[in-house]
Amino acid sequence: MAKKRPQTKATKPQHKTGARAAGVNEPVPVVGAREPCPCGSGRRYKACHGRAASHAVTVLVQRPFEGLPGECDWVALRELVPAATVELTLKDGLPEGVPSVTLATVLPMAWPALRREDGSVLLGLQNDTPSGDLSRDLAGTLQRALTAAPGSPVTTGSAAADGVRLQDLLDTDAAFEPTVHSGFEFWIPGSAEQAAPDVAASLERANAAAIPTVKLESVDAAYWCETPEKNHLRWVMPHPEERLLDALARLHAAGSSSLGEGTRLVGSFRAHGLMVPVWDLPTTMGAEDCEKPAAEFAERLAAALENDAPLTAEERRARGGLTNRQVTLS
Repeated sequence: MAKKRPQTKATKPQHKTGARAAGVNEPVPVVGAREPCPCGSGRRYKACHGRAASHAVTVLVQRPFEGLPGECDWVALRELVPAATVELTLKDGLPEGVPSVTLATVLPMAWPALRREDGSVLLGLQNDTPSGDLSRDLAGTLQRALTAAPGSPVTTGSAAADGVRLQDLLDTDAAFEPTVHSGFEFWIPGSAEQAAPDVAASLERANAAAIPTVKLESVDAAYWCETPEKNHLRWVMPHPEERLLDALARLHAAGSSSLGEGTRLVGSFRAHGLMVPVWDLPTTMGAEDCEKPAAEFAERLAAALENDAPLTAEERRARGGLTNRQVTLS
């Protein structure tokens, strides 16, 4: 009978003196899951730095725009508004050769970003993103756009698991002031006739699908929109969800949750950690007609938010109805 070989204890690779291939303080490049990790550990990427990257993709950041000025408008532009732009201010100023950075709801051909011939940058907000942190993905796209060749679109890419976020790149003291457009002509600096055929076709399709939308001036982050059957007001609110539901239930039970005759609070969306109450409006009620009722509702809501008394039976029923009609967008 053959003698058994004495078992030896496996030893782990030692890296106390070896320098990492990617550099001590440099980000580790993304490679195939089964390839050796670029950090020089000797392990496959999926078992080394790829593990953190994979975890980052699956972890959802509930409020990606928290800490940015205009968080409610960021949510509205991401989920509700067809055509809008905002001039962005970078924390460290504009790089040389980049005259401006503009956030846009949608870009032609669904590009994540675009570096124009003059060096200016357009960053698309409504694109699909590869991870659960929308802020980090948008920041990575913006960084690539700032260094892209003028006149070229920026394609989708993966941000590093520990990459910067919008909160790191943008000046959080600067105002966030959306401009809502009736169409997507802002894509093209000159006339539509000067656009490439594919861009012109994309512009025509986008304009045909755009729902007329107007941002109210009397209150923050409230957007009127027109549809064939009825109009709507969709209002992104910053208040904690449970507290806001209680306040809306109090108003609904008291018969004061509407915006006037023929209007009705029909429910709400939940988007990026914030609530978006929605009202049905008559087709005859335009955006200007909403200004005064919305301002008056804001006063009633502020008072209801201050009320911390237990809900009555009728208010609890109203709250249950509002909760049942809530839809999560993201």
